Amino acid sequence: MQSVKQQVSSEEWQLRVDLAACYRIVAMHGWDDLVFTHISARVPGPEHHFLINPYGLMFEEVSASSLVKVDLQGNKVMPSDYDINPAGFVIHSAVHEARDDAQCVLHLHTAAGIAISATKDGLLPLSQQSLFALSSLSYHDYEGVALNPEEKVRLVADLGETNFMILRNHGLLTCATNIPDAFLFMYLLERSCEIQLKAQSTGCDLLPIPNAILKGIRAQAEQVTRSAGGGLAWPGLLRKLDRINPGYDK
Repeated sequence: MQSVKQQVSSEEWQLRVDLAACYRIVAMHGWDDLVFTHISARVPGPEHHFLINPYGLMFEEVSASSLVKVDLQGNKVMPSDYDINPAGFVIHSAVHEARDDAQCVLHLHTAAGIAISATKDGLLPLSQQSLFALSSLSYHDYEGVALNPEEKVRLVADLGETNFMILRNHGLLTCATNIPDAFLFMYLLERSCEIQLKAQSTGCDLLPIPNAILKGIRAQAEQVTRSAGGGLAWPGLLRKLDRINPGYDK
């Protein structure tokens, strides 16, 4: 029997390796929620096929071969022993179908992210990290567990052209043209939420960053990452993962 690696293109295999690594890196940061959130990546080619985690595996267990390839209707387009989470499919398929630039979609239920999503004011410009998220941030109101296909239209409309989204009373979502960028965006959004909660817990008066600085943050982001985006930190993250939890590339 052929291995998964033998059945797919070299481009898809590399995507699988990076996506599996992303799952394990999220677990490494303690952002996983047992088996209940998702990271998806669109497979190269004209079809709207994408890869998503096998339902039931912990993030730290996901490997390149175990990822499930599905179409926009949730049908498996390659044999797999695993099923997928229907709620995860609704959210991710909506974004992949609507946004060609959303090659990777990352959705998490972190404690800090959900806490900020439940506050009326949402994310505030209190840290340098928050400025990157605020420069491309949207919100989507909670409609219950994401099982209703009709919600896809409203979610996509709320997302618009942004790359960061706070799902009210639910969690965080980022999307990008590649996996390293989607991870970096989530890192910034999650860290922003953590910092805000710590600042608010002091009970002191908060000092917001002036709007004029927020307006210029996108150009500064290019300078900070040398135009490499998430790709600047990605190799280092992989080296750390290789030391702590190897095997994602199997």
